[in-house]
Amino acid sequence: MQVSINVNGEQRSHEVEDRTLLVQYLRDDCGLTGTNIGCDTTSCGACTVLLDGESVKSCTVLAAQADGHQVTTIEGLADGDELHPMQRAFQRKHGLQCGFCTPGMVMASVSLIEENPNPTEAEVRAGLEGNLCRCTGYHNIVEAVLSAAEEKQGAAE
Repeated sequence: MQVSINVNGEQRSHEVEDRTLLVQYLRDDCGLTGTNIGCDTTSCGACTVLLDGESVKSCTVLAAQADGHQVTTIEGLADGDELHPMQRAFQRKHGLQCGFCTPGMVMASVSLIEENPNPTEAEVRAGLEGNLCRCTGYHNIVEAVLSAAEEKQGAAE
């Protein structure tokens, strides 16, 4: 089947099998390998992307379901050489260890802050429950999300 998906602001059209997962489409057809494949069962969140601005685990979304929609991957967050505020916060607060979960954590965090611009630490922890860090670096990830939220609040004032 033919799918046409706006990926990171660029319209892309490809012929895919009906069963093609969005994560496979992004990596294999679009060449965007920043989205990692972790568990293939929606348990780890390494494959999190934004679908029309909301975080989804792309290992359980078919490319056909994204047809006609907008997808943002980790590659689409930065504005040229300017990192997205969440990416800067992860860098500043050392919100990564091995880095495997980082793209999914960043994408889930962007969605979380859009939904709740002023979260508490408990709300960040609850909001990221579906994303696993196998290095257990949650403390710095939570600090990064809170820092990005503060930065966004400051920019809005």
